[in-house]
Amino acid sequence: AFAESICASSIIVKRRRSMRYSRIVGTGGYLPEKVLTNHDLERMVDTSDEWIRSRTGITQRHIAADHELASDLALHASRKAMEAAGIKAEEIDLIIVATTTPDMIFPSTACILQDKLGAGNCPAFDVQAVCSGFVYALATADMFIRAGRCRNALVVGSEVYSRILDWSDRSTCVLFGDGAGAVVLSQSDRPGILSSHLHADGKHSKILAVPGSICDGKVQGKPFLIMEGNTVFKFAVKVLEEVVHEALAENNLQASDIDWLIPHQANIRIIQSTAKKLGMPMEKVVVTVDKHGNTSAASIPLALDAAVRDGRIKSGQHVLMEGVGGGFTWGAVLLRW
Repeated sequence: AFAESICASSIIVKRRRSMRYSRIVGTGGYLPEKVLTNHDLERMVDTSDEWIRSRTGITQRHIAADHELASDLALHASRKAMEAAGIKAEEIDLIIVATTTPDMIFPSTACILQDKLGAGNCPAFDVQAVCSGFVYALATADMFIRAGRCRNALVVGSEVYSRILDWSDRSTCVLFGDGAGAVVLSQSDRPGILSSHLHADGKHSKILAVPGSICDGKVQGKPFLIMEGNTVFKFAVKVLEEVVHEALAENNLQASDIDWLIPHQANIRIIQSTAKKLGMPMEKVVVTVDKHGNTSAASIPLALDAAVRDGRIKSGQHVLMEGVGGGFTWGAVLLRW
């Protein structure tokens, strides 16, 4: 019996030693040089700075230059994340790009980014979950690392939403901007990402969409973003609260245990409503929507990078990232920094 006990203990120790976790070891962000302010928009469409700020919290957004593609923005953000992580291109063995605005139909933006980085022969693919895309991509990379399929993953959110906006539609064109954020996720013997929670409900697919397609070389349908704003708002606040509670429950934590909430930066009202429902003070919420607008899949990694680089996020803190996007898709990732 004693021998069996020793043997069982040995097996447990070996399992513990072999457990793999993933941790974010570097972050990076990139915003195009051109800044479009609310006052600029006043000269383009029937709106006002006061109307935009009071309803969205946005004061400005960045717009990609004509020659800049999603892969170009991703390249800048990726290089910063890799520099922060001390990781070279040849050490990256997985690339996932979350984007709704790829360079082209195919190949994937991730493959194009791989070539621009000189990252060599590693798996590279895109994830399309709209504004939840980065959460989906990060969760996927975490699973690859936990399964022992890679050691260093580059996870990027990159968008050029200015290309899919109807600039005569004041209800949508004021909301979005362009940008990219990236993280390097590496294998670790101590927990970083604690859990991820992903959801989708396709019956809401027409509420927020770009319903155009290509047939015989021509655009079929409307190639611009359409949105039922009030419906999106109500749905977003509901599911974001639910998915945060889901993450907290799985990890036996309370909302008060979260040091930083990093929400998808869609609208300050959604962010404030979600924080209020969770009983979290806005002082614990990272907000960049005022300067960036809604950058879809790029918004969470851009906000994360901002908070890491200005020193707000510190070792040992709990960070909760959550987002909701067209599809509808929604999800959350809880991690210990």
